Amino acid sequence: METKKPANIDEYIGTFPNDVQEILEKVRMTIQKAAPDAKEKISYSMPAFEQNGIVVYFAAFKNHIGLYALPSGHEAFSAELSKYKSGKGSVQFPLNQPMPFDLITKIVKFRVKENLDKVKKK
Repeated sequence: METKKPANIDEYIGTFPNDVQEILEKVRMTIQKAAPDAKEKISYSMPAFEQNGIVVYFAAFKNHIGLYALPSGHEAFSAELSKYKSGKGSVQFPLNQPMPFDLITKIVKFRVKENLDKVKKK
């Protein structure tokens, strides 16, 4: 059976249990505040924010929220992210721990500036 891909972030969030929906909405609002000019979209079946290129993706899983700020966004905050499970361009924030909204804000602002700097160099 084929899973229907969400058409927008509201649909994506609506597929999760209420407690996870609440966290996803807070992550979404945090990203919106940090990047007010970014446009929302679904990319790779995940919520994404785009402003001069992709700023970040985020997604929910059984035990964590994944934040994908591309390798540069994670490298710039490697010390602060060291207490979380992470990969080259991803980090997992466990659902059973408080979400680090301040850190998410810093990462998003960094990525917005990084994308803008790339555009200015062209």
